[in-house]
Amino acid sequence: MALKHYLNPSLGIGMESALQFYKLILDSTSEHIVVIDEQGDIQFVNKQWSNFGLHNECTVGQSWKGVNYISECDKAAAMGDEFGAQAAMGIRGLINQTLPSFYFEYPCHSPLEKRWFMMHVTQFELDGDRFFIISHQNITERKQVEEAIANLAMADGLTNIANRRMFDQFLNLEWRRCKRLEKPICLAIIDLDFFKELNDEYGHQKGDECLKLVANLLNGLAHRPGDLAARYGGEEFALVLGDTQLENACTFAQSFLDQLAELDIENINAPTGTKLSASIGIAELMPIDYESEQDLIKRADKLLYKAKTNGRNRIELDRG
Repeated sequence: MALKHYLNPSLGIGMESALQFYKLILDSTSEHIVVIDEQGDIQFVNKQWSNFGLHNECTVGQSWKGVNYISECDKAAAMGDEFGAQAAMGIRGLINQTLPSFYFEYPCHSPLEKRWFMMHVTQFELDGDRFFIISHQNITERKQVEEAIANLAMADGLTNIANRRMFDQFLNLEWRRCKRLEKPICLAIIDLDFFKELNDEYGHQKGDECLKLVANLLNGLAHRPGDLAARYGGEEFALVLGDTQLENACTFAQSFLDQLAELDIENINAPTGTKLSASIGIAELMPIDYESEQDLIKRADKLLYKAKTNGRNRIELDRG
């Protein structure tokens, strides 16, 4: 039986007025709220829930009534969304009465910003029928503080961009996200040409200053939640570009080379010229089951070697 049939006026007002009163209360909260029955069918959503769906390209559209929430979670899980699988498991636990309540935190990033939510599921019973309230609370501010603290251990001590440990973790998460969304992911590996000669001629302090300048240039290109600039090791850097096609990644890489040239850093003993340059290998893959992010790294690394073999100060790329 639909939930609205149980709502009775309790404030000395008519049924329609009472329903409107309760709805205004739920619409005024900042949380996204949905109520489902024991079959998982949606009985009610508040204004915040509907607005979030409309502004985030949700395929359901404006009408949520009768949509099966658990089925939507299962669909997401089938596409590789581990959070969808976790949500479905938790809700079924409440329905089957193996869990008294359920909550978990999950990322829900948009193309322009990072966001996190906490999902909380509770239940109530009315005249023998059980219903489940699912609320999604935006906890982005708290997670950003936690992330900032955690990033202190994930930052390269010299350049202050992501270190190799952070790179490995980020690439794994971004690979899974792009796989779930069926989007391509690109990786650029950058090596500074004849950096040893620069260190030998001008000293390690000058070399360190160059590394900081290069890191700053790359970090300026990684401006979306799915992007990351990292120090890969020594004079090697990496640029992860999630949900990005090869042509766009090449544009980013060329922009970096142009900006590096504008810095006009002397490297007088380099066989390729008197200014510091870089070689770049860029690979693109569409994440699939029988490949992993390690395959993307291997492709990019192979292309970097090709760039160095073909004369350096160039970009080599190949679509997987």
